[in-house]
Amino acid sequence: MTELRLPPSLWAATATAAPPTAPLQADISVDVCVIGGGYAGLSTAIHLAKSGRSVQLLEAGDIGFGASGRSGGQVIPGIKYDPDQLETMFGPQAGRSAALAFGSTAAKVFELIDEFGIDCDDTRAGWVQPAHSKAAEAGALDRCRQWRALGADVAALSREEVAALLGTTRYHAGWIDRRGGSVQPLSYTRGLARAALGLGAAIATHTKASALESRSGRWVVATEAGPSVTAERVVVCTNAYTDGLWPRLSRTVIAANSFQVATAPLSGNLDKAVLKGGVVASDTRKLLSYFRRDREGRFIMGGRGTFAEPSGPDDFAHVERMIRIAYPILADQPIQYRWGGRVAITQDFLPHLHEPEKGLLFQLGCQGRGVGLQSKMGEWIADYVRTGDPAALPLPVTAIAPIPLHGLRRLYVSATLAYYKAVDLVH
Repeated sequence: MTELRLPPSLWAATATAAPPTAPLQADISVDVCVIGGGYAGLSTAIHLAKSGRSVQLLEAGDIGFGASGRSGGQVIPGIKYDPDQLETMFGPQAGRSAALAFGSTAAKVFELIDEFGIDCDDTRAGWVQPAHSKAAEAGALDRCRQWRALGADVAALSREEVAALLGTTRYHAGWIDRRGGSVQPLSYTRGLARAALGLGAAIATHTKASALESRSGRWVVATEAGPSVTAERVVVCTNAYTDGLWPRLSRTVIAANSFQVATAPLSGNLDKAVLKGGVVASDTRKLLSYFRRDREGRFIMGGRGTFAEPSGPDDFAHVERMIRIAYPILADQPIQYRWGGRVAITQDFLPHLHEPEKGLLFQLGCQGRGVGLQSKMGEWIADYVRTGDPAALPLPVTAIAPIPLHGLRRLYVSATLAYYKAVDLVH
């Protein structure tokens, strides 16, 4: 078995130390086995352990090996759909409840940080969504209006206010959601692992789950290393790194790459002008740009990447070009780090919960908002496991439904990305 080690990145270079963990050494029996050591799996383990359940978490690689250790670290409330859209999709009452639930995701991150004293360079200055064009202004401002109607701490921003906050004049009006912020994502993930261990949950790293089998009302999770876990319930939180552990599951998502680059720390006038006050931002493009600063003052830009894993600096040229477009004043800044990770995208752009058999729950699909969404999802999942009440979940459990012609979806998505690039240029 190839060991899954964290690849080089800004986060790997600057994160707090990981808590000590090791591969599973012997067969074990617990109340719940959680598969996946990212935000969702660790949060699930934390909340189950707090309720008195015995928990064994299995992670195929290092803690934070997947997107949780490589994300942009932006803590953004909500999901892809706006409150009014959720009401249209699910009805006034259920849609409003879903919007309020998803609007609470960022707060969960900061609650966990405060409760367990997680050292992760968190900021809480808000998330800004600037309009990349005049045509995009109306949608951005309407989104702000919808969240304000639900009582969220948001505000519309004029073009001048956007420029003052972001330090660039390339954007139009926009809005700020003061519930948002940022974390050093790998430090946050390692902090969640440390919290789970402190509550009595067991964590086995470099222990890949290889098979799931129901025996006499309990589940047996086999591992490639040999030892197995027997549990009443199994929760699988592998998201964009989902493989063939369960039939058809991996074909319910598109695992798209998101690439990021980080400059050297900004200094002088640049340091004073760019992203003042610690806000983070992602714009209104179909292929959005998302950007922030880190603790040492580096400027970080992210955006969609190719489906193939990056093989060299040329694969990041489009992200570096995004810096020059959004921030011409940073055009000459040297790039210190380049890295990428996978994001799970569902066909309907909603997070998915599947329970194909009693006691077996799958959760996947974050659409790039995983820090907040998956942290809160762990609490919802734990409540559902504990009570069996579907009302504990933000959305209904659905059947596993592979994306039609999944094998051709990369070609389709690649064509869609090319189309969106053209749309962004003219709008």
